[in-house]
Amino acid sequence: MFFRLLLSMLFFSLFPQACLALQPNEILLVVNRAVPASIELARYYQQQRQIPSENLLQVRISDKEDCSREEYQQKLVAPVRKYLAQRPGQIRCLLLFYGLPLRVAAPELDHAEWKALGELKYRKKAVDWQLKNDPPDEGSEQLRAEADQLKKRIAAYRRSEQIASVDSELTLLQYEDYPLDRWVANPYFVGFRNKTAELPFRKERVLMVARLDAPSPEIVRRIIDDTLATEKSGLSGRAYFDARWSRPKKKNLSGYALYDASLHDAAELVKKISKLPVELDEKGALFQPGAAPQAALYAGWYSLGKYVDAFDWQPGAVAYHIASSECTTLKKVKSQVWCKRLLEDGVAATIGPVAEPYVQAFPLPEIFFTFLLDGYYTLVESYFLSSAYLSWQMVLLGDPLYRPFRNRL
Repeated sequence: MFFRLLLSMLFFSLFPQACLALQPNEILLVVNRAVPASIELARYYQQQRQIPSENLLQVRISDKEDCSREEYQQKLVAPVRKYLAQRPGQIRCLLLFYGLPLRVAAPELDHAEWKALGELKYRKKAVDWQLKNDPPDEGSEQLRAEADQLKKRIAAYRRSEQIASVDSELTLLQYEDYPLDRWVANPYFVGFRNKTAELPFRKERVLMVARLDAPSPEIVRRIIDDTLATEKSGLSGRAYFDARWSRPKKKNLSGYALYDASLHDAAELVKKISKLPVELDEKGALFQPGAAPQAALYAGWYSLGKYVDAFDWQPGAVAYHIASSECTTLKKVKSQVWCKRLLEDGVAATIGPVAEPYVQAFPLPEIFFTFLLDGYYTLVESYFLSSAYLSWQMVLLGDPLYRPFRNRL
């Protein structure tokens, strides 16, 4: 733990100018003109946070949770890019409001691509039929190999890994061209600090993006109010971390083991540098209903799309659950995904993916909470400094300026 934590702390001293605390005049509020509540909430936030009047941009786009790539480019990217061009270097963060799409589709296939896809599917069907109905012979292995290749080529045309969250895609808005397949490296991430010369994107041109969104406008307003009130008094309560296994003895970890160890490290970190009581569960089962009173901080895993109502949340609470579908919707009434339910239950800030992100897309808990507990860096900066990838699936929900521990300064 201490080696990784030391690296995180060194970032402050070695790179003091790499990420200065975000200021209100560096945020552009983006709202959907077609949704009155979107504008009303932005005006309210603008007043509360003293955001300059000119730092609000109205766009007209679908109010559905999904939008096409064409609509995204024409109705969101184009007007934001135009705004930024008129104010070069002034905006570091975009704040998206209730009423804007959550997820952007992959680019549509053109006529030639649709034709090629149809031919591949026709051939795949024929090969599958032959494998099922013809007796095995010397050519069966060759057919199976062809079937596998056809499956891969068909998947490539479907472009499922070019779907992304609107928020994560907007981080690269100031770049005209970049690969859409999967993710790209985030130059803000402290884990890449010794590799910045090798990264294709410069942090000066990468936008931080957050979202004030929820199942209802009333919840968004409550988030704003809770955030402001908590900053005055400081976030109090208890911290909960839900790992699945005992702390591993190996040092070079990756994947699930790395994130489970990070939950252990986050618990130890919070215990050492804050006054919050900490509870770490390292068993396979999750915290059960009633088990987590006065919850102020939480990170844990793994209950896929099934929120466990174990928590009595403090106003201003920050919490996220590491699982693959936890921000696929904020609006479907019966959905139990964690982001939606956390916001409904009283959390002020959370993080989640709009589609399968793979575990490495989540912010590492001990790094995220290192910055958040410091009191100087804002919520959005804590998120970007602890997250490795952009142009992918993740969404940060909450006030980007939120500093729940600013009274520690």
